[in-house]
Amino acid sequence: MRLPEISPSPIWKSLTARMVLAPVLATCFFGSGCQTASRSALAADTNTAAVAPLPVVETTKVVSRHLQADMSLPGELRPYKFVDIYPKVTGFVEWIGVDRGSRVKQGQLLVRLVAPELVSQKAQAQAELASAEQKEVAEQAKLTADQSTYERLKQAAATPGVISDEELEVAQKAAESDHATVVALHSGTEAAMHALQSVETLEGYLHVTAPFDGMITTRYVHPGALVGPTSGRSGSNAGPILRLEEVAHLRLVVPVPEAYVAGAAVGQDVKFTVEAFPGQTFSGKVARLSDSLNPQTRTMPVELDIWNPDWTLHSGMFPQVSWPVRRPYPTLFVPTSSVARTMESTFVVRVRNGVTEWVNVTTGVVSGSLTEVFGDLHAGDDVVLNASGELRPNTHVSVRAADQSMVAAHDGVS
Repeated sequence: MRLPEISPSPIWKSLTARMVLAPVLATCFFGSGCQTASRSALAADTNTAAVAPLPVVETTKVVSRHLQADMSLPGELRPYKFVDIYPKVTGFVEWIGVDRGSRVKQGQLLVRLVAPELVSQKAQAQAELASAEQKEVAEQAKLTADQSTYERLKQAAATPGVISDEELEVAQKAAESDHATVVALHSGTEAAMHALQSVETLEGYLHVTAPFDGMITTRYVHPGALVGPTSGRSGSNAGPILRLEEVAHLRLVVPVPEAYVAGAAVGQDVKFTVEAFPGQTFSGKVARLSDSLNPQTRTMPVELDIWNPDWTLHSGMFPQVSWPVRRPYPTLFVPTSSVARTMESTFVVRVRNGVTEWVNVTTGVVSGSLTEVFGDLHAGDDVVLNASGELRPNTHVSVRAADQSMVAAHDGVS
């Protein structure tokens, strides 16, 4: 038996169509939403990358100026003149009138020596001189008598037959012999006199005097010591007896490094301080330039004349000298913070058209917050104020001018 066919109603057809289309519509809806979200996110990322801000760096200008800086250097005060006093003759110290710290004047008696040998030598020289003088006087008297006899015979010989020619010739020869003897004895007398003067000069050396005004800084001997002019030899009389220094006039010796010798000139005023007088500043003038560097230390000794009339300063002090460094031509300067260093080089970071570049430099004098630089730079170039190796070359940056009040534009240069 066959069932009759039932036709679906319009309502059922409508529900069936909706049930079939719902998943399809849902799929289409969600798929369309996901694509839209993905496109929005991609667009956002692209916009973010396009407007990413550049790193901001502070820059300052390279300046060209004449270097005028004062560098602190160590120095040494030395006496203008000093001498180790040796006796000129060997003798015993009988008296010594000075000690360490004694102020003396030129010509002042310092030490008196005794030498018995010189006493006997002087007595002998005096005796020889007296003997020579007596012989000369006696011979001079004989010469006078013989000369008188010759003159009388010569007058008598004017009358023929009174005096023979032989007698007159004998008298003449006697007078000439006496004259030669007197001349020889006079030479002997002068030699004896010179010998006595030599001994008297040596005797004068027993009195040791000061060769110039100054201060006794060392006393080596005491009364009773045997001293003599055998400096540098072994023995009890070797060595000086006193050391004398002129301290009213001092030398300040400053070993100036090679980098700081430019502009040094005789007559230049230089200030210095010493630890013994904190808070006080002294000054002197450059007096002597050696114009030659010590190959071991690469420094040039420079001497200043220091007048010390009240003897406030002392030789052997080590002052701190404010040494003026000058250059006769302008050079380039940047802030010290603009100089960066790596294991390979020293450089500054220059910015041109918003792009960084490394410029290798050689540094000179550091004056306050500024450093002298030499390299492929020009006055007016923009360099990074705080440079470092992290800021690589060819980096695009945004430039901001540094606050010039924080850059020492007049720090030691002009």
